Formats: sequence, C-alpha cells, structure tokens
Amino acid sequence: MRRFESAQSAQRFLSSHAAIYNTFNVQRHLISRETLRKFSGETLATWQSAAAAV
Repeated sequence: MRRFESAQSAQRFLSSHAAIYNTFNVQRHLISRETLRKFSGETLATWQSAAAAV
C-alpha cells in the first residue's frame, strides 16, 4: 500500500491496472511472430478507441 492514501484507492488502481495488463500481456513463447503482430495491432486499436472515449 505504499504511496496510496487508503486501501480503497490502492484497490481501484490495481483493478484497473490488472485489466490493462491482461489486455497487453501475451505469452510470446506460445504463439508465432505473425500472430503476435496481429494481437498487438488489435490491442493497440482497442486501447486507442478506449483512450479517445475518455
């Protein structure tokens, strides 16, 4: 809980961080380079549309 004012603020941060991390974290050793590029492009487009909506 370092640098967080309360447990609630830490929980809010960690829950949003987990959602974003899980979107971009791809287990590279399980997929081919071509598939990785496809996934990266899709996640970038999703992130850009989400950031534009805010």
